[in-house]
Amino acid sequence: MTIQLGSAVAGDETTFTVRSPAASALWLCLFDGDEERRLPMRREGDDWLASLSGDRSGLRYGFRAAGDWSPEQGHYFDPAKLLVDPYAVELDRRFVQDGRLAQFGADTSDLVPRAIVQTSRPDLAPDSPRFKPGGLIYELNVRGFTMLHPDVPQHLRGTVAALAHPSVIAHLHKLHVSAIELMPIVAWIDERHLPPLGLRNAWGYNPVAMMALDPGLAPGGVAELRETVAALHAEGIGVILDIVFNHTGESDVFGGVLSLRGLDNAAYAHEPGGRLINDTGCGNTLDFAQEPVRRLALDSLRHFVRQCGIDGFRFDLAPIMARGPGFSASAPIFAEIAADPILADRIMIAEPWDIGPGGYQLGSFPSNWLEWNDRFRDDVRRFWKGDAGVDVLATRLAGSSDVFGARCRSVNFLAAHDGFTLADTVSYTSRHNEANGEDNRDGHAENFSWNNGTEGPSADPGILELRSADQRALLQTLFASTGGIMITAGDEFSRSQRGNNNAYAQDNEITWIDWEGRDAGLEAFVSELAAHRAAQLASFVSFPQTGNWLRLDGLPMTVEDWENPDTPGMVYVFEKGGETFRLKVDRPARCVSFGIDS
Repeated sequence: MTIQLGSAVAGDETTFTVRSPAASALWLCLFDGDEERRLPMRREGDDWLASLSGDRSGLRYGFRAAGDWSPEQGHYFDPAKLLVDPYAVELDRRFVQDGRLAQFGADTSDLVPRAIVQTSRPDLAPDSPRFKPGGLIYELNVRGFTMLHPDVPQHLRGTVAALAHPSVIAHLHKLHVSAIELMPIVAWIDERHLPPLGLRNAWGYNPVAMMALDPGLAPGGVAELRETVAALHAEGIGVILDIVFNHTGESDVFGGVLSLRGLDNAAYAHEPGGRLINDTGCGNTLDFAQEPVRRLALDSLRHFVRQCGIDGFRFDLAPIMARGPGFSASAPIFAEIAADPILADRIMIAEPWDIGPGGYQLGSFPSNWLEWNDRFRDDVRRFWKGDAGVDVLATRLAGSSDVFGARCRSVNFLAAHDGFTLADTVSYTSRHNEANGEDNRDGHAENFSWNNGTEGPSADPGILELRSADQRALLQTLFASTGGIMITAGDEFSRSQRGNNNAYAQDNEITWIDWEGRDAGLEAFVSELAAHRAAQLASFVSFPQTGNWLRLDGLPMTVEDWENPDTPGMVYVFEKGGETFRLKVDRPARCVSFGIDS
């Protein structure tokens, strides 16, 4: 029988269970304000248990563990460290970075969040995901999305609850959004180098607790997320969570002891000699070859579906989940998700790359998973920049069959949180990340971007007109493409990050969306594109293979036309449902059109 981990209220008893195979002793730490009471826990195999009489909902708690302190052997047991329950679902405060977190013998009870025992809530009734194949995914940063929104009340700005505001929902409807994709909302910690620079993590891709909502983003906890999802579902809009299962904020060997490191450091992947494997670039890598790690991931996903109604998940650096240590398309996690009655029908989206050996795995995920398609992003940019021909663009418009075969699983996008915004793609030739404090060395060096005559902001009407035309051509290409599509919040109205293509540390106006200064003309243009696509959504699920490729003058495309990088455009004509459709790309006119042939 599998023991339920975490805290649980059942009848007149509250139980606490945590996994720590190598510990010699564990204590349950109960908090009444700053006063701490420690209770020894009893061991059952690899787990440690404690129980209290009565319903202790609302009680704040943590753990302390004793054992060897030998980092060179992978053991970080230190009773001075307050440890967060890996199965916590709510915390009483945010994580803060401090040198004491990594210092042996330094007590951290004043630094580390306490988990909160939850009142039992019934699971939500099973329901199909709110996402239409070929639909529009709208990626957003929860805090930055509404911090400057004039219609959202001040006390709600920057929170999950703000996403249910009528003005926000009206905007999503205007774009015919099928599902919003929330950048990480579980509790994270700043990277060590940020506080001395006066910066903090704005994106959340540095989690500590996998299912505990960040108190700053969701001060109302699970109930806040649950109610917001229900409000969006009532409007026909799905919710996808961006999940980071590849590493934790405990970082490298110099990082803090916050949770897993102090309980079960073997959850992190190590080389035979004991050195941490770093396939994430973040200092550590969770080891999905181990069943307890997969169990934590699966339990986290189930929690968000059962308790909050989440429609799907996007997995950051997803090849990590299939490493053991090398990537395998038949990794256990895929089969376990597919066989799970709670998870099998959810939308699963892979970011199909990491920085480890063989880490680029676009097209290698299960046939029912979607995948972020960076080749679409890069090749479409290259085409409109003038560095690629129509042959390359045709492949991307047709669902990237060179990658995915006949079954289109592509999530096409032009820009995402990581990299240039759409507006900056046509305004900067190189990154400008000086505000990040890393001498502009961070972020992608190659962005396939251009500036139309001057770097950065411009008041020249001619340059502004060219940039507007480029953004419209890029967006038309996206909305005419086969597969799912994604835009990042603000790209529909020309949001800029001042050339910063790695704005993870900018919790300020660089990443906060400027609702007052948005380009209303471009926004209306995107709304029309979205309405047009939504009206013919079935046409974008699979690419028809029986049509005719023509030149702009109506003659059939020849091999020479396909291979000539200067070919000005192309037309694809096909029949479906008794009607004739036409997809036209005209590079000189900076225009892409799709619809029923008149």
